[in-house]
Amino acid sequence: MPVRIRLARRGSKKRPYYSIVVAHSEAPRDGRFIERVGSYNPLTQPETVTFNAERLQYWLAQGVEPTRTVMSLIRKHAGLGVSKAS
Repeated sequence: MPVRIRLARRGSKKRPYYSIVVAHSEAPRDGRFIERVGSYNPLTQPETVTFNAERLQYWLAQGVEPTRTVMSLIRKHAGLGVSKAS
């Protein structure tokens, strides 16, 4: 089963807050995950994004593929120089 880095929604109705997690691709969006590697709050000005750079780099080195949204956040805020896989 492939593993992905993706967003898991937290927060209340109309007040989204996301955790950036490493999870199996077949797990539910807000369900079980392997590790939490960051957070994303789109409601602040400017948006707040935090990463555990060491763990994020580890998972990317293991070949875990981020979703498009997470890839965009990594490129904008983490500065890890991640390139598109395909």
